[in-house]
Amino acid sequence: MIQWRQAVITEVESRWAGAVTYAAQLASGDTVRALGYVENVGDLPVGARVLLNTTALERGLGTGGFAIIVAAPDHVPAPVDVAEVAGHLVKARYTPVQTMVLGVDEQQSPQHELLRDADDVAGMPVVVADLHSALPAVIAGIRASLPEATVAYVMTDGGALPADFSRTVAGLRDAEWLAACITVGQAYGGDLEAVNVHTGLLAAHLVVGADVAVVAQGPGNLGTGTRWGFSGTSAGEAVNAAGVLGGRPIASLRVSEADQRPRHRGLSHHSATAYGRVALVPADLPVPQLTEDLALYVRSQARALCDSTGGRLRLVDVDCAGLDDALRAAPVPLSTMGRSLDDDRLSFIAAAVGGRHAASLLTSR
Repeated sequence: MIQWRQAVITEVESRWAGAVTYAAQLASGDTVRALGYVENVGDLPVGARVLLNTTALERGLGTGGFAIIVAAPDHVPAPVDVAEVAGHLVKARYTPVQTMVLGVDEQQSPQHELLRDADDVAGMPVVVADLHSALPAVIAGIRASLPEATVAYVMTDGGALPADFSRTVAGLRDAEWLAACITVGQAYGGDLEAVNVHTGLLAAHLVVGADVAVVAQGPGNLGTGTRWGFSGTSAGEAVNAAGVLGGRPIASLRVSEADQRPRHRGLSHHSATAYGRVALVPADLPVPQLTEDLALYVRSQARALCDSTGGRLRLVDVDCAGLDDALRAAPVPLSTMGRSLDDDRLSFIAAAVGGRHAASLLTSR
């Protein structure tokens, strides 16, 4: 179901990439924070009447920090001749906000011939992570050892679908930490669009010229507290894609020292399931080389995970010297599940060692 509300824009609050946040007053007199995507609804002025989707907001869900602006009846963007628009990939398909984009891999793309028979990423390291919050930490780890590395982000569709929702992507791109965001599956709005993770990785290698690709879902994720009911299973599928295409899969661990849920404290069951059960190809499993009790416990959990796969997963101990400074130098705030670097250091260190290991593979070629 969808909870519809009508409102009037009373203030323009902030903007980044193609997203704008507003204060919007409901008919009840209450004010809510509303999120509008310029490509969908235009850049709206104070006083604009808007139609909101407030379902997740009113339910208090993790995805409900904003009411979402669906339409502004008095400010409909000017029509275009869609027959003249390049591209025919439709994303968010068969929803009221389905959008048409030019896919890097489709027939009208200038890169179509380059990608048509492409089948190999030539050993490119591919760091896979469960949560979007790992992205800046992974790149910090890469840059701590190899600051000149070209990094592409392949954004999957387990969380937010519009790339413009991510302040992290916008900030990393502005700081030149990120060469390109490639949106795959139903996700859209990246620098490049691709049908799936496979063509996304091929585009990262052949079109962007990336030294390293990072694959993770957009902001937000879905979990049900069950063994299999979480969107992070896609991390295992991304490992498979990287391996099939001749890349070097690196399974970045989701770890926490602050999460109160037993299934996520230490090594998260998401990582254990995605890499231990969903992934089927060989991959490296980097772990922080630290002496704290919980870090040692995580290493023992990672060792058990590797052993359970009969050697398919290879445990790699990674030195952490300098990673704290590298993380603090990130050009975007570090936050995972509402926790900062100081709140949950081990979470970000575990992601950063995935990046540092990727850099080591590049320098050892």
